[in-house]
Amino acid sequence: MAIVETRNLRKTYKMGATEVHALQGIDLVVERGEFLSVMGRSGSGKSTLLNLVGCLDRPTEGEIYLDGLEVTRLPRRRLPRIRREKVGFVFQQFNLLSSLTALENVMLPLRYTNVSRREGRRRAQALLEEVGLGDRMMHRPVEMSGGEQQRVAVARALINNPAIVLADEPTGELDTHTAAEIIALLHELNEREGQTFIIVTHDPLVAESTDRTIYLQDGMIVDEVRRQRVTGYLHAEQTGEEGGGAGKTPS
Repeated sequence: MAIVETRNLRKTYKMGATEVHALQGIDLVVERGEFLSVMGRSGSGKSTLLNLVGCLDRPTEGEIYLDGLEVTRLPRRRLPRIRREKVGFVFQQFNLLSSLTALENVMLPLRYTNVSRREGRRRAQALLEEVGLGDRMMHRPVEMSGGEQQRVAVARALINNPAIVLADEPTGELDTHTAAEIIALLHELNEREGQTFIIVTHDPLVAESTDRTIYLQDGMIVDEVRRQRVTGYLHAEQTGEEGGGAGKTPS
């Protein structure tokens, strides 16, 4: 069953007298529980697609369905609630508040919900334990490594038990070893909790660890690689029309 579906999704920005066509008719179906990556060169439309699916922006044309709900025609005042209830975000720069502890950062999205402080604290503690930071809950970002900060960001993204987690270059600021640990953590959470992950990345090693990779170019899907999980490894099957997807290393 689809958790995300886009139909003829288009986004055009105006820069003075120039129109920039960031997305040009994206048709995409993401199944519930899928672990999907999106690759493409800078300016190919990756982040634009993520922002539209996450209800951070509106398309110029087309439809977006999240968990069966069409969100493109909803009034703007309803979108924050959709984001809180349906979507978790993980960013390249972590976006943690330096004045707050790890525990307080994870609890932050609950400020706009009806969850009690006691229940929110219990949830945050459980998530920090789950991401391996049970002994770092009271540390502030400056006292933590990049990998630890990203683990806090992952826990924060999961605090409202979202159906979809959108990650924009989640390993971009990390060394290779720490990046592998973060992707392994996301895999573990995906398999255990069944949440859907959509990861924008430039890193072919990250893409190769996902169930499916779509490749964007000039705002269009030009290729797709599906991988079948067999006895601990991923077998890739290229399904796009242009070829070369499995070996691409977009800049």
